[in-house]
Amino acid sequence: MYRPFVLLFVFFMVGCGSEADTSIDPAAEEWIQLFDGESLNGWTPKITGYPYGENYAETFKVVDGAITVAYDGYEEFDGRFGHLFYETPFSHYLISVEYRFTGEQAPGGPGWAFRNSGIMVHSPPGASMLDGQDFPISIEVQLLGGNGTDDRTTSNLCTPGTHVEIEGNLVTRHCVNSTSKTYHGDDWVTAEVLVLGDSLISHRLEGDVVLEYQHPQIGGGSVDSFDAAFKMDGQLLSSGYISLQSESHPVEFRTVELLNLRGCTNSGALNYKSYFVSSDDSACTF
Repeated sequence: MYRPFVLLFVFFMVGCGSEADTSIDPAAEEWIQLFDGESLNGWTPKITGYPYGENYAETFKVVDGAITVAYDGYEEFDGRFGHLFYETPFSHYLISVEYRFTGEQAPGGPGWAFRNSGIMVHSPPGASMLDGQDFPISIEVQLLGGNGTDDRTTSNLCTPGTHVEIEGNLVTRHCVNSTSKTYHGDDWVTAEVLVLGDSLISHRLEGDVVLEYQHPQIGGGSVDSFDAAFKMDGQLLSSGYISLQSESHPVEFRTVELLNLRGCTNSGALNYKSYFVSSDDSACTF
């Protein structure tokens, strides 16, 4: 898996610090495995029409070491959009996901949802979603698969209840395509997302930057039946929860891992990391 841009970015942002303990390498990346390969520990589903925590028809499950989104128990999709929320919020991080689309779309799934899923970032807690809410107010890193013939980019941007800026201009349309190639078939694809609070979000595929934008913020539509307390238009999104989507086409996530870029930036601390770009010196240990 491609990693070098992380260190290049970090050295550009924060430079090189002195080591607190020569036995601990402050540049050694400490990736967090959000998925343990065996269970949904740490993850909670929210499916449209059902309360937070109810996993209708086992939409989300682990099969052969992958988080699997499946519709075996559905007669019709019937607008049951789902999101699987991780338990911890983050603000500055790099997330890496290996995904692939498989099988046939659930009966009744919308045409646009063919081989369609996503990684939602900067979301309110999943428990804040009302039973009938379809999508969390968030930034969606849209994951798409090809139909075997036509061009179709992936790692696009969609904005349920949000806006972003690109080159200083507010973007209010719902989706923005990336510059990626098309991924047909059922091969695994590695998507990475660099999230830097409310300043920058960068989409990468196989190490290449395919889309970047700035200042994610609440605004706009494309989300229904939400709690108005969480829809404060114009508010910048600086942190939030991560979720994986269910949009009617079977999809698997083999790896979900995260490099936290916020932490102790005191070079005298035992847990100092030279690649942190956001300070949380309350986390320092000496």
